[in-house]
Amino acid sequence: MTTRFLTAVAAVVVLASSLAACGGDATEGPSTTLTVYAASSLKSVFEQLGTEFQADHRDVTVSFNFAGSSDLVAQIQQGAPADVFASADTANMGKLGDEALAPADFATNTLEIAVPADNPAHVATLADLARQGVQLVTCAPEVPCGAAAAAVEANARLDWKPVSEEQSVADVLGKVESGDADAGLVYVTDVRAAGDQVAGIAIPASVNAVNTYPIAALAGSEHADLAAAWVALVTGAEGQKALAAAGFGKA
Repeated sequence: MTTRFLTAVAAVVVLASSLAACGGDATEGPSTTLTVYAASSLKSVFEQLGTEFQADHRDVTVSFNFAGSSDLVAQIQQGAPADVFASADTANMGKLGDEALAPADFATNTLEIAVPADNPAHVATLADLARQGVQLVTCAPEVPCGAAAAAVEANARLDWKPVSEEQSVADVLGKVESGDADAGLVYVTDVRAAGDQVAGIAIPASVNAVNTYPIAALAGSEHADLAAAWVALVTGAEGQKALAAAGFGKA
């Protein structure tokens, strides 16, 4: 009995030692963080790709900073530790100069009118956005979606007076979803991602604007290989499939 007891204790000790040795790997968190700065319109699809990336890189966490492209550029220029930048237009990517390593166009997007699900202002066309009393929200001119909205306004020969100009397309969509705006100009992909929260009204292609999205690893990255791998994921077949499913067009 005593011998069997001692044998069992020894086995437990060996097992515990083995688990302790293995447990270090099982309980330790990811050792590397890849930081991706991306236009807010990319949030849903990039978070999906982030999950897939981490599944293939067990020791890596992908951390995102989603905001208006112009704000992100300013943060990078001020020394923010970003590894990758994905912009909603080529103009903001161009502001980074040599800091952006070989930018690659990976998607396109167009605008749509977003209204609350019950459409209280009965907005049906672009012309309605210039109607007196309609509470319209757009992006600010320096933000890609704002520049696109200005192009649509000019192409349609309209003159609207937004009650608010936001720094990201997510902020515009948020005001429509909350009922603080009768209408907002956002990307087609934002309307799709919002589901039943808003309704979308198409803008004729003849007056719409097309934004091209570029992505680049950044020269200051401490994780150059991972940054390149993320760019490859987004521009590759898997990334392109996810972007198409979200409503983005081909670059």
